[in-house]
Amino acid sequence: MGKKSVSGNAGSRSLRFTNEDFWGYLFIGGAMVIFCVFTLYPVLSAIYTSFLEYKPFGSEFVGLENYVETLKFSKFNIFYKAAWNTLVYTVVVVPLSLLLSFAISIMILPFKKKTQSVFKALYYLPGIASGVALSVVWLWIYDSSPDGLFNKLLEVFGISAQNWLSSSKTSMLALMIMALLSSHGTQIITYMAALLGVDNSYFEAAELDGATFFQKIRYIVWPLVKPTTLFLLVTGVIGSFQVFMNAYMMTGGGPDNSTTMIGLLIYNNAFTYGKYGLACAQAILLTIVIAFASLFQFKLMGVDVEY
Repeated sequence: MGKKSVSGNAGSRSLRFTNEDFWGYLFIGGAMVIFCVFTLYPVLSAIYTSFLEYKPFGSEFVGLENYVETLKFSKFNIFYKAAWNTLVYTVVVVPLSLLLSFAISIMILPFKKKTQSVFKALYYLPGIASGVALSVVWLWIYDSSPDGLFNKLLEVFGISAQNWLSSSKTSMLALMIMALLSSHGTQIITYMAALLGVDNSYFEAAELDGATFFQKIRYIVWPLVKPTTLFLLVTGVIGSFQVFMNAYMMTGGGPDNSTTMIGLLIYNNAFTYGKYGLACAQAILLTIVIAFASLFQFKLMGVDVEY
């Protein structure tokens, strides 16, 4: 009986609201308020607005009309073209970006820590620069005159100057090259952290077995950094589906909508044409596609990944 009363008293004391509990709930409450105001409310508001023909005064409920208008096949509906452009951009840029980042990380790894830090800082520098400033630099690089940097490079190989951003044949390629040459900083730092965590005993055992450099990469390094690759792949696909600034600053979606991405299309519908309901419907559809794409990647690559 004495033990039961002691345990009962201990249980009642554990349920007592203390000063430490107050501060814990206070900090959690602050984070929840920020989440609700800046994340949950905008999402719920977008879902609600997607069923409206939105007007600042007197919005009209139209049901699924915005979704029907988005998904219907019409020569005036550029949603599918924007979706195709976004898919092509993602399929090309994300895998190549991961491959380049991984290769660069492997090449940086043998250096001393100070030298590694210098390389990581150099590669991360574009990530802290203004997107507008980077776009201005790339506009100069893609200058269609013979004095443009890329056209000067082509001149060395005897190729005539190209109108990079004003031709539907090269505009998407120009955006892909821009993404591949200026967005490796975060991925390299993440891969470096993963590579530095690999135990040297694996490489020592492989050397005793006579493994080559590429065999070490294939059978030791790549499997051990697979969780990092999965993380970078998922976040890369999400970011690529939402790409906006490159297309907006470099081409404006042209020429002939050849570089119009889903993000740019949503922006134009909302802030250029004032079709907020249609834009919200397209944003919700994009969210659903991103969610399924992320689940597919986890299903495909996350089978033997340990977290």
